[in-house]
Amino acid sequence: MALEQKLSLRLAQRLVMTPSLQQAIKMLQMTRMELETTVNQELVENPVLEIQEERTPESERQPTEEVAQKEGELDHQESMNDIDLEAYFNDYLEGSSYPRSQLGVPEAPPLENTLTSELDLYDHLLFQIHMGEFPADLRRLGELIVGNIDGDGFLQATAEEILRLYLLEGEECSLERVEAALELVRSLDPPGIARPDLRQCLMAQLASIGEADSLAYCMLDEYWDLFLKRQFQTIAKQIGVPLAELEAPVDQIKQLETRPGRQFAPSSTQYVQPDVYVIKVDDEYVVQVNDDGLPKLRVSRSYRTMMARLRAEGKGGEAHQYLTDKMRSALWLIKSLDQRQRTIYKVARSIVKQQRAFLDHGIERLRPMVLRDVAEDIEMHESTVSRVVANKYIHTPRGLYPMKFFFHSGIDRDYGEDISSLTVKRKISQLVQDENPKKPLSDNALAKLLNREGIKIARRTVAKYRDELLIPSSNDRKQVF
Repeated sequence: MALEQKLSLRLAQRLVMTPSLQQAIKMLQMTRMELETTVNQELVENPVLEIQEERTPESERQPTEEVAQKEGELDHQESMNDIDLEAYFNDYLEGSSYPRSQLGVPEAPPLENTLTSELDLYDHLLFQIHMGEFPADLRRLGELIVGNIDGDGFLQATAEEILRLYLLEGEECSLERVEAALELVRSLDPPGIARPDLRQCLMAQLASIGEADSLAYCMLDEYWDLFLKRQFQTIAKQIGVPLAELEAPVDQIKQLETRPGRQFAPSSTQYVQPDVYVIKVDDEYVVQVNDDGLPKLRVSRSYRTMMARLRAEGKGGEAHQYLTDKMRSALWLIKSLDQRQRTIYKVARSIVKQQRAFLDHGIERLRPMVLRDVAEDIEMHESTVSRVVANKYIHTPRGLYPMKFFFHSGIDRDYGEDISSLTVKRKISQLVQDENPKKPLSDNALAKLLNREGIKIARRTVAKYRDELLIPSSNDRKQVF
């Protein structure tokens, strides 16, 4: 059988991701800060783009006679004709021949206006080591030890590992000198620093205040496992003291710092700027997209005039191609920005419509909602809605929330509509808050109480929600004293 080559036409449909569509999708999931950075970068790289200034009302524009006379004397069209466009773009396209600024270096701001970072745990410990009168080898070992302390203040390396690291630097040392350097670092502020585990950290804090012979120190030193399991009756029996005498030592241990490096953790405030505002006007909720910080872009008229001249003169060289590419990129960006704001508005308006009860009455009336509900309402794909709500915030009369806050599963009820999982979590938190601390509610008891309210929920689901709320188990919540 002979093989034969043929040409045939076939009609087919396929989805093609055009550059403009890719840019629109990418910008849709950007945060406000990322979007501002992208727009500013495009303004720098694309000369065709420019910021549209706010127009001044006619009543406020009162030019002086001198300015009006100068404007009348200028012939803008004649000025454009005097420009050698080919030479201009040749200079622009050649990066090496681009004229650099001849301006001098601006004066630096005053020293008192210079922002500095807060002192962290690493710098705090090194400062104490460098200010102390210690031998050179102990100082270098101390620096190496401090470098192996995590942000919570716990040592992440053994003495043998520190010794091996020190020997790799070509210095002679012994394990005894490493132990001496460890004691040096552990004597620094804050107390309990550079310990391998929580038990030794708490014991070191008690020893620093002269409580090494106390009952609290004894519990940590000899009965640590029982202490973690809150078996205080067993501890009291083994020590030979009444159970009531353990109340004060246990309270003393609770006052100790479980993470000695906590006070040096970075505490910079993170400010959130909402992408959407929801304002109540009379009995309606109005959605407003936040455009602050985003400049209004437009295509430069000067460059459009240049393109028209090049096209009229039949000059379709490198300059014309460059302008065409930049013009197309500018139009894509402007269209993508407009599409992004319109899509965010549609999603926010749908959320407000479906969560009207929450805005009126609070979280108790928050209804279950998934991405599909909004997608069907605004006739878009779920993936588009997912990109819109990612890293976006909405400011409502009830507070500032991530847009993802309104999307969660629901739980069946014996009567009425399904109840939101966030509402169930709030009920669990309230029940735990109102419980008897000496007889805390178990997960099974919490499930039964919720079932009485018509909420169909299993014990394992209650345990899952309790863990998400960072609520300890009933055994850990029980107050012995």
